[in-house]
Amino acid sequence: MFDNLSDRLEGAFKSLTGDNRITEINVATSLKEIRRALVAADVNYKIAKEFTDKVKEKALGTENVLKAVKPGQLMVKIVQDELTELMGGQSVGINVKGDPAVVLIAGLQGSGKTTFSGKLAKYLQEKRKLKVLLTAGDVYRPAAIDQLTVLAGQVGAEIYKEPENKNPVEIALKAIDHARKNKFDVVIVDTAGRLSVDEKMMQEISDVRQAINPNETLFVVDSMTGQDAVNTAKVFNERIDYDGVVLTKLDGDTRGGAALSVKYTVGKPIKFVSTGEKMDALDVFYPDRMAQRILGMGDIISFVERAQDQFDEEEAKRLEKKMKKNKFDFNDFLSQLAQLKRMGDMKSLLNMIPGMSKAMKNIDIDDTAFSRVEAIIYSMTPEERASPELLNLSRKKRIARGCGQGMDDVNRFVKQFDQMRKMMHKLSNNPMMAQMAGNFRAKR
Repeated sequence: MFDNLSDRLEGAFKSLTGDNRITEINVATSLKEIRRALVAADVNYKIAKEFTDKVKEKALGTENVLKAVKPGQLMVKIVQDELTELMGGQSVGINVKGDPAVVLIAGLQGSGKTTFSGKLAKYLQEKRKLKVLLTAGDVYRPAAIDQLTVLAGQVGAEIYKEPENKNPVEIALKAIDHARKNKFDVVIVDTAGRLSVDEKMMQEISDVRQAINPNETLFVVDSMTGQDAVNTAKVFNERIDYDGVVLTKLDGDTRGGAALSVKYTVGKPIKFVSTGEKMDALDVFYPDRMAQRILGMGDIISFVERAQDQFDEEEAKRLEKKMKKNKFDFNDFLSQLAQLKRMGDMKSLLNMIPGMSKAMKNIDIDDTAFSRVEAIIYSMTPEERASPELLNLSRKKRIARGCGQGMDDVNRFVKQFDQMRKMMHKLSNNPMMAQMAGNFRAKR
């Protein structure tokens, strides 16, 4: 995501390296490259031109003010601020206040509406502690109802469906009535999409919206379609006046044009971004954090928030005691591994850490490595998992046969585990680290 844009912007800032101050000449060279980078990322030329004009105005306005700041650093800060503003300035939440609140999902076929509906249900149930009813309102795509039924089961939400009814307005109204009678907090109405914008689709979604008067209407758009996504978002907004945009498939080969342009073009905020097929691969959109990631600064705040979501205070206290006694074992390791996997795929997590995106650029992070480690541990006996010191040569040979891996793999993992165990023991007895752990728990 945004890798090419990040590289080109970094190149643009390098043109200021070695200069002592901001001038019209060095700014013009840098801005030319920034504009090219934005256009290459599928941002409309008019938007790119207006963006760089604002950056130029701010940069030259600081010419005689911030002499202690290097020109390259100053330009990065200005571009970061303008990117944040271009994408909406600040995060805008979803409105789920109602009796029940109704959320209408719209978009083209293939944009990820149904998958997003499931993800949103999971988010509202787990993060907002709300009781959610999913509604199967796509009466045309044969597998749509089945897909939503499966997703509802995965996230633990109930679903309202009428397979024989082909009237999406009736289905939505009955679902809301069912939700009201059964004390649901939120009704999410999934709707039909088409392969392209057409009058029948527009009239149908308009009729549904008018009939149910939703608290929130979200337009789901495939970010991989770039500027076409922005144009489609504009057409939909003119017809149904939605409240916010959801960008899906940001983990794919996207140039970033949709994320950068949609707020400017449509005037509606991006509320969520989706980065994978897993039901927890949904994030609230923060323009400032996205700007930081585009500029290769990472997103440490989101990283910490994901960690906090998986943080179990009682488990942490238990592990702390075991680490102090150097009793951390393979069962504890499995527990921590499961917690890490719940945070998301490893590459997306590493990209949130400042500097890691560039460092890991050409390195393929294989999440199946977790499976190989788990296979080694599951090939151990319960006694061996609880007492790593039992692992002698004969036991390791048996474990290697059991997990289908070589002795070198088993030896390497056991050695790495032993090193990690010693380091954790050392850190757990460090007063400064203990204080930091206490502060982390307190902030929760």
